[in-house]
Amino acid sequence: MKKLLGLAVLLLLLSSVIVACSSDKGGANSSNASVEEQVIIDFFHRWPNEPRKSFYDQKINEYMEANPNVHINVDAVLNDSYKEKIRVLVSSDNLPDIFTAWSDSFAENLVSSDRMMPLNDIIQADEEWSSKVMESQFNGFTFDDVTYGVPFTVDGKAFFYNKTIFEENNINVPQTYDEFIDVLDTLQEAGYDEPLIEGLTNTWAISHYLGTIFQRVVDPAVLEKDYNLEGNFEDEGYIKGLEIFHELTTYMGDVSTAIDHEAARNMFGNGEVPILYMQFAEIKMVEEIGNVDFGFFDFPQVTDGKGDQTALTGAPEGWMLSKNAPEEAVDFLKFLTSEETAFEFTQTDGQLNAIKGAVTSENVNDTSMEAYDIIVNASSTTPWFDNAVNINIADIFMRGGQELATGQTTPEEIIKRVRSKAESQN
Repeated sequence: MKKLLGLAVLLLLLSSVIVACSSDKGGANSSNASVEEQVIIDFFHRWPNEPRKSFYDQKINEYMEANPNVHINVDAVLNDSYKEKIRVLVSSDNLPDIFTAWSDSFAENLVSSDRMMPLNDIIQADEEWSSKVMESQFNGFTFDDVTYGVPFTVDGKAFFYNKTIFEENNINVPQTYDEFIDVLDTLQEAGYDEPLIEGLTNTWAISHYLGTIFQRVVDPAVLEKDYNLEGNFEDEGYIKGLEIFHELTTYMGDVSTAIDHEAARNMFGNGEVPILYMQFAEIKMVEEIGNVDFGFFDFPQVTDGKGDQTALTGAPEGWMLSKNAPEEAVDFLKFLTSEETAFEFTQTDGQLNAIKGAVTSENVNDTSMEAYDIIVNASSTTPWFDNAVNINIADIFMRGGQELATGQTTPEEIIKRVRSKAESQN
């Protein structure tokens, strides 16, 4: 009887515990509830280096503190690795909820997977937020009237030049390509063996050159057809464009084939070389290297070129969401593209952004504001070449550019390979 009584008491106690646990499970203050109701957001960007890494780590923490039911997992890898990893994640249907993306063909390729979230309804439903984003910058993320990305950074490409060196040698900013070559010759005569430099181990840096040059020398209608694989790169302007790039590499010296763009930027920032082709996003980086007084000029006009001689190379970068992202990821996207976050981003990083009111004299200097005005007021823009054309075609051009710089190939051989690849892609 004692054993039976003890068993009965034990069962009664156990049932009380179960009931209590069941009651606590739905409680607002229950730790179990917070675990079960917690939303996980997978966040992927391409800045594992400073200052952006710390900036986004801080923003993630701020968001999670304000939203304790959300936990954000973050992953970050550098530029080229990022592109490769995104392709793998798309093909395996394992995309992060929110991630950074280049505009134009890069975004379009992601959209073609049918795994991206359309944003039209989200943009229209919250105009207080979306109206702060520059409307023109949405174009690179909009396909068949559906928007799949929110632009955040804006950028442009130009030749940065050392004003002191130019003044000491009575050199004026060139307006045409022929004048540019005269400037480079003058600088060599003044003792600068490599008056123009680039980190040619970075293929993307080569693509920025080629994209701009082709835009100057090839008819825009021809470019559009070829870039969309509706043509076969038959225009002789591509040969001329590669010849121009090859001529420019002769002023870069052997050092350029052995360094990356960051090393080239450091050389410019330290006053070692007079000219470097850079993005406006790099203004603050140059300023932090040394005390160089610099300006910039657009890629000069090419005589007899059939393209747009004044278009600015550059495109926005932004954020995209996977189709199955939770609604909290949408809210996090709005947080990342708010005026407050954008202002802090530009103040911290120096990169210009696409949010109205977030670039002012309070967070950028006169040089950056000049660059910002150039971007905003550009008559037209040309996207980065490796985002504008099929990546397999772009890769042949970029690798070919490296071989041109080392004398291992010719423009004609590169175009032959490009045409062969274009035929197989059609």
